[in-house]
Amino acid sequence: MSASGGTRAIVAALLANLSIAVAKFVAFLFSGSSSMLAESVHSVADSGNQGLLLLGGKRAQREATPQHPFGFGRERYVYAFLVSIVLFSVGGMFALYEGYEKIKHPHELEHWYWPVGVLVFAIIAEGFSFRTAIKESNPLRGKKSWKEFIRHAKAPELPVVLLEDFGALVGLVLALGGVGLALLTGDGVWDGIGTLCIGILLILIALVLAVETKSLLLGEAAGAEVVQQIEAAAVAGDTVTGIIHMRTLHLGPEELLVAAKIAVRHDGTATEIASAIDAAESRIREAVPIARVIYLEPDIYSESEAAKGPDPEATPGGPTAPPADH
Repeated sequence: MSASGGTRAIVAALLANLSIAVAKFVAFLFSGSSSMLAESVHSVADSGNQGLLLLGGKRAQREATPQHPFGFGRERYVYAFLVSIVLFSVGGMFALYEGYEKIKHPHELEHWYWPVGVLVFAIIAEGFSFRTAIKESNPLRGKKSWKEFIRHAKAPELPVVLLEDFGALVGLVLALGGVGLALLTGDGVWDGIGTLCIGILLILIALVLAVETKSLLLGEAAGAEVVQQIEAAAVAGDTVTGIIHMRTLHLGPEELLVAAKIAVRHDGTATEIASAIDAAESRIREAVPIARVIYLEPDIYSESEAAKGPDPEATPGGPTAPPADH
């Protein structure tokens, strides 16, 4: 995965949101539109979210310490989870409150051309940001659908920016619809309804982000394709005859821990087995460069133990269990 691609998408989204936030606030001051106020807060929250993602990426690059021997790669997951909280609390809840107030106390829009002009500008700017996020995501997405990419991506930045930009574009359309209906009917309630729809949309996106980043925080295994590459690389030598069982864990988006019990020939000497383990580690790192931390334990494969089942605690000589995607 390319961290630079995620950074470019974040910076593009940050620049777009900052410019849009200023324009929306100006439009709100001139028109009094609650949709514009909700969208202004939405853009400010999005700008803060992109700042959090950049901060998380920077802090994740710190060197490992005795207290944190596996490094700080997971900080990117922590800050991505904070983004979902900010989007929920600041963006979604504020929009619901503002929409409720506008429906309860509607008033006619003033200087309608301000919100309409700003919304059109914002749609263009967000479209540019969304296009950048799509362009940076496509090389990593491969043949996966967008749903699969967002669900199974190990780097959180691009899925977060994609969902934020998608939500922003839909929210802008809802705001434009609310403002347009309020102008056509002369009833400010439509502006409030548009604001409520924006709030519901933001909360739904925040919940999706929270669920996906929580899974990353808990610790996810490598994907099935990566596991197959590791297994093929480990048993490519003469001494290592198979994988008894293996566990993988993402220490960060671009850092993988591999722990495996490998089957070796029973007649191998200690020197031969040690050399075989070193060679297997080299092959794994070559096949899967993100496999930074590798622990291989040699053992003699036992058919009787393997027949007891896949539980590695009950059957230390048993087969490996397939990884499960969240």
